[in-house]
Amino acid sequence: MKVVFFGTPNFAVPTLKALLDNSTIDVLAVVTQPDKPKGRGKKLIPSPVKELAIEQNITILQPKRIKKDTTSLQQLREINADAFVVTAYGQILSEEILNMPRLGCINVHGSILPQYRGAAPIQWSLYNGESVVGVTTMLMDVGMDTGAMLLKATTPVGLLENAETVGERLASLGGELLVETLLKWEKGEITATPQADQEATYAPLIKKADYQLDWSKSAIELHNQIRGFYPNCTTSLRGETLKILATVPLGKSYWLQLPSEYQQTRQQWDNLSQETGQAGEIVAIVKKFGAIVQTGEGMLLLSQVQRSGKRPQSGWDFCNGMRLTVGEKLIVD
Repeated sequence: MKVVFFGTPNFAVPTLKALLDNSTIDVLAVVTQPDKPKGRGKKLIPSPVKELAIEQNITILQPKRIKKDTTSLQQLREINADAFVVTAYGQILSEEILNMPRLGCINVHGSILPQYRGAAPIQWSLYNGESVVGVTTMLMDVGMDTGAMLLKATTPVGLLENAETVGERLASLGGELLVETLLKWEKGEITATPQADQEATYAPLIKKADYQLDWSKSAIELHNQIRGFYPNCTTSLRGETLKILATVPLGKSYWLQLPSEYQQTRQQWDNLSQETGQAGEIVAIVKKFGAIVQTGEGMLLLSQVQRSGKRPQSGWDFCNGMRLTVGEKLIVD
């Protein structure tokens, strides 16, 4: 089977690798976003997908606007691929492109469709506290993730997992699912299933305001926001902006979902549940663990923090370095 792969970030790399590792699939070209300037020197940096394509000596197309790039459109026609496959490419494909390959354009989307259509499905899934996430392969149409579904795969989510770790697992799962989809779709072994639009939910682009932590929210809401939008959630302490990278919600509802080190000191945490304070107030500092913060409902352990311009550090090291004291307060940045 001859395919053209469309993709850009790290999430798309395992899918491309899965295609390359299958002897019955021939990746004729890769379409990815243009190189972007980074750093002080504004050096142009290729996308992770482009780096893999260079390594594998695959033809690379990098149009700024693929719908209007006549050269790229002509190249895609001349390739005469059986299928176009898309994973986190970053541009919308026109109807003209969607109609080029005989098997259509097949997308790997990081959610269990029709839930979480849109740009950031993994992040919003965790933000909303989903205990199971997944990937869906679908036939692309002119809508935003509205095409008929082909196959799905799911995986459970641990309480302390974040968007990065879950994304890595889903990326690998998506690569395997895409290969299975392509081979079965060509043989007519899959029936495309239309999405139920009335059941659809959306995962829009994340905005800067989404990263701000409001300590009047409940502990589990804040925890899900921090792990869902990892590593960008911020708060302020002593006038300094902090990134909160990892937290642990405390209480009876969560004990069985926590690692052994918390189970071993359960009595200690039970005693802390008697403490009270204002939302955002540090109500306790636990040796070897870190600061416990009162939220609008429940308590949250700060297990990993990053100060501005510094490297990430454990919650306990942060307490020692800042010489935190009970009663200090975190506020909206």
